[in-house]
Formats: sequence, structure tokens, C-alpha cells
Amino acid sequence: MITIPYLTAVSTYFSYGLLFAFGQLRDYSRLIFDWWRTNNLQGYAPICLAHEDFYIRRLYHRIQDCFGRPISSAPDAWIDVVERVSDDNNKTLKRTTKTSRCLNLGSYNYLGFGSFDEYCTPRVIESLKKFSASTCSSRVDAGTTSVHAELEDCVAKYVGQPAAVVFGMGYATNSAIIPVLIGKGGLIISDSLNHTSIVNGARGSGATIRVFQHNTPGHLEKVLKEQIAEGQPRTHRPWKKIIVVVEGIYSMEGEICHLPEIVSICKKYKAYVYLDEAHSIGAIGKTGRGVCELLGVDTSDVDIMMGTFTKSFGSCGGYIAGSKDLIQYLKHQCPAHLYATSISTPSATQIISAIKVILGEDGSNRGAQKLARIRENSNFFRAELQKMGFEVLGDNDSPVMPIMLYNPAKIPAFSRECLRENLAVVVVGFPATPLLLARARICISASHSREDLIKALQVISKAGDLTGIKYFPAAPKKQEVEKNGIKLD
Repeated sequence: MITIPYLTAVSTYFSYGLLFAFGQLRDYSRLIFDWWRTNNLQGYAPICLAHEDFYIRRLYHRIQDCFGRPISSAPDAWIDVVERVSDDNNKTLKRTTKTSRCLNLGSYNYLGFGSFDEYCTPRVIESLKKFSASTCSSRVDAGTTSVHAELEDCVAKYVGQPAAVVFGMGYATNSAIIPVLIGKGGLIISDSLNHTSIVNGARGSGATIRVFQHNTPGHLEKVLKEQIAEGQPRTHRPWKKIIVVVEGIYSMEGEICHLPEIVSICKKYKAYVYLDEAHSIGAIGKTGRGVCELLGVDTSDVDIMMGTFTKSFGSCGGYIAGSKDLIQYLKHQCPAHLYATSISTPSATQIISAIKVILGEDGSNRGAQKLARIRENSNFFRAELQKMGFEVLGDNDSPVMPIMLYNPAKIPAFSRECLRENLAVVVVGFPATPLLLARARICISASHSREDLIKALQVISKAGDLTGIKYFPAAPKKQEVEKNGIKLD
């Protein structure tokens, strides 16, 4: 739970109120000056109503240069960001031929497989030559190759489940799978901060949805007790099935799921556990096997394991792993498997090769070095940010670390100042976060050197001073502590 300082909350509400008031004033002015213009859509309802896109027109457009910045390089530790210009107050942005070489703190390239790799890349190129860029078919038609079968076996062994099925898109893995697993008469209990793919999948299922407080096992148990006692709405019949959905690492908070306690509660009340490991698989744990390995949870206690290949493996797509019966059922019932084009063979080869590197099956210890480096980089960077006085969310070992901005004016100010110093960061505001909880989301990679991280810290510290986002007192420097006679550990 984030506790917002009182003055910060008041100033943030005031800022949004000002933006809303001036936006409404501009809308009324536009109505007055545009009333005589001919309308070519007479008889049609407006496809975009004024109040529906108010936020985009009057708030988002002001700062849209901070989002969707195109790059012209691989998402490595350093990237080439394409410069853009606007001649209509940010309503439209035009790409230029100029690029800026920036330190990358925005990509999910946790283990550094997003760029050239001495083991993976040659195998991907060979796969491209042999199989082409696309299968041009769904899995049940002509879209299953020997590489897809190898990938599913490889993923199942890696995550510690009997079987797995892979999909071409990570978002669609959740949104398409959940409606197949549960429907009317079922109960989904979801963490309040679960990803939108889970939210949309749950809504599309037709099941009853209840929410428990973020990462709070005690409240989950309370919700389970109440819902089991009440039963289905109106009829009060027992639920057909109950699924509890959580994430390994929450992508906007950087927090690691309290999985042991949640699994214990679900066992007690006979509820299934659905674990989304999009940001945790490959990134945490001694051998990169995710939150189960990190927290000592037996994978057999997790009924449905979901993950994506877009973060730690430098590819695309997602997977579901579980019992053989579950996977066989999904292959016969899931629209994403039956109708969507299968994951491209070069992408599948990239995933297989990355897993082999992580496990040391490439004949080197580069995988272990990558895992050690991302853990060291993440913990070092988080500790330094906290020492500077930033409010940083998340847990140790997590490569995701949000820096709280709060005020809407600080979103573009922080982003633009970092870009000016050749540092590429991702800033996030409403509706991706609650209105008051805007933040900058830092993603650390194993490909970052210590020099890269020190440079990033210097830039972020300078931007933090300029924008006033150091909400806590900075830790005293080592020289000052020694001068005052305080013994250091």
C-alpha cells in the first residue's frame, strides 16, 4: 500500500483540477468557433464523443512526446532514439532523420538476449533460412513444426511442469486462456493490481470476479471465506470452481508475490492457483526459474503457470504450463491455439537457445553470469536510488523499480530532462496507474555495466532535484558519516 504525503496529494489533485478546467474551457471555445463549419457526417453519430476522448485531447496530447518514442536499434543497454518534432503543440509528432544514443532503462531486456548473442543469433538466422519468418497458419492446420514441439517440451522442463503450450502473443495468452478455464458459475479472485490482460480475460469469461487487496494473503483468505459461504449470486449454489490469479512480479510495482502464503490458503480452501510469471520467469531465482524457485514453492502446487517470452528471453509470445490433461484440453478449446497464427519459428528458436544458455547447455557459464549480474545490478540500483531520497517501490532482486512522481507536471518534466541527458526512461500515468500514482518505471538488464548504472544514477539524481521528486531525506554520504564519528559496517 502506497501512502501519499498529504501535501503531495493535495497538489496533485489541484494540478489535475487545473488541467481539467482549462481543458473544458478549450472545449467550449472550440464549440463556439467551430459551430458554423459544415459537417460531412450529417445523420451519423460522432465516432468519438467529446467526453470520451477528453483525456487524450486535453491531457495526453500535451505530453505525448514522452510516450511511444521510436528506436532504430536493438533494445540493448544503449539504444538509438529517433528524434521527433511537432508544429501543432504536440497533437502530431513527425519523425526526423536524427537519432540520440541513449542509455536504455525502459526495455524488458532483463538478461540481455534482446540484442546479438553469440549462441542464440546464429541459430535464429539458420531457423529463418530453413523455416521462413512465419508459418502462415494456425497450430491445428499447418502451423506446427518440429521447433514448436521442441519449444513446448523445453518450456515444460524448464518451469517444472508435465506439459506446456505456447502462443504467439503474451497479452493474448492471459486474455484468451482465462475464458477457456472458467465461465458462468465460476469464481475468479484476482489481485487488485493484476495486469490488464488478466482483467480482460476475467471479464470475458463470464465468471463472477472478486478482488483482494494487493499482495495481501490475509485479505485473500477473508474473501475466499465470504464467497464460499455465500455461494453463487441469487441461487447461493456452490461455485463450480474457484481460481485465484496472481503475478510473480507485479509489472507496475516491482513487488514479488507472497506466493507461499497464497498457495497455502488456496490449498486450504480448494481453490486453483493461476500464476502469471511474465516478469519473473528467467529474471529471478538461482537458475532463472522464477518466483517458485526464489521462494521455495513446489511447482506442483501451482495449477496453472503462465509466462511470456518477451522479457527475459528476447523473443515474443507466451506459454501456459500445467498438467498434461490441462494442456491437452487447452489445445482443443483455446481460440488462440485453434485460430491464431502460431509463433514464428525463428522466435521459437530464440527462446530455446536462450533457455539453453541460462541452463549452461551451450557449454558456457554465461547464463549463470547473466543471472548473477541482473540480481547485483537490480539490488545496487535500488539501494542507490533509495539513498538519494527517491520513493522506490518493489522488492530486492526485482529488476522492475518504479520511482514515484505523483504530480502530472512531473511526468513530462522528468522524462524530458532524462532524454536531454541521453537517458531513455519510461514514465507511466493514468489510466495505466491510479490518478494520483504516476511514476517512472525503471527496468534493469544484465547487459548494463556498473558504469552504465552510475551514469544513470547521476542523471536521475539531477532530474530528481530539478523536478522535486526526492520525497525522502537523502542518506548521508560516507565522508560525512565518517566525519561525524559514526562507525560503518
